[in-house]
Amino acid sequence: MEQDYITIGEIVNTHGIRGEVRLIPLTDFPDRFKELDEVSVYINEQRYTYHVEKSRRHKQFIVVKFKEIDNINDAEKLKGGLMQITREQLMPLPKDSYYIFEIVGLDVYDENGEKLGQVKNVLKTGANDVYVVKPLHGRDILVPALKKVVKKIDLEANRMVVELPEGLLDL
Repeated sequence: MEQDYITIGEIVNTHGIRGEVRLIPLTDFPDRFKELDEVSVYINEQRYTYHVEKSRRHKQFIVVKFKEIDNINDAEKLKGGLMQITREQLMPLPKDSYYIFEIVGLDVYDENGEKLGQVKNVLKTGANDVYVVKPLHGRDILVPALKKVVKKIDLEANRMVVELPEGLLDL
C-alpha cells in the first residue's frame, strides 16, 4: 500500500561516475541518511529496494551511494525517483508532535463538533506551521498550528478539533 511508505528525498541527478546519486532531502532530519541501511526507490510506478553504502551532505543536497549501483549509467536510471522508508524507519517525534503526512487528510471539527473541512496541506511559515483546511464550500481556512487553536489531534479517529480565533472564518 502506498501510504506505508514515506518519501524522504527526491533523486535529482547523478554525482560523479561511480554510481552516486544526488538527492534533495524532504525531511526535517537530514542526518537520518547516515543511519539508513535499506530504502525503497519509487520510480516509474515501480518500487526497488537498495542498500545505502554511504551518504554525505553536499551543498543543499545529500549524496548517496547504493551498494547495488556502481556506475553513472545505472545511477542515471534513478533520476526522478523518490527515496522512501517505511513507518518503522521513521525518527521518533516528541510527544504531541506529528509528521506532515499524518496531518494531511485529517477531518477538522470546531469545538462544537461541526465539521469545518479536511486538511489539504501544511504550510511551513517559520514561526509556526499553518494547516490549510479545505471546507465543504467556500475558501480555504488557514489554521495556525498552535496549542491554543488546535485542541486535539486523534490520528486513530482521523480527527482534529480546533478552536478558531475570533473572526478567522469571517475573512
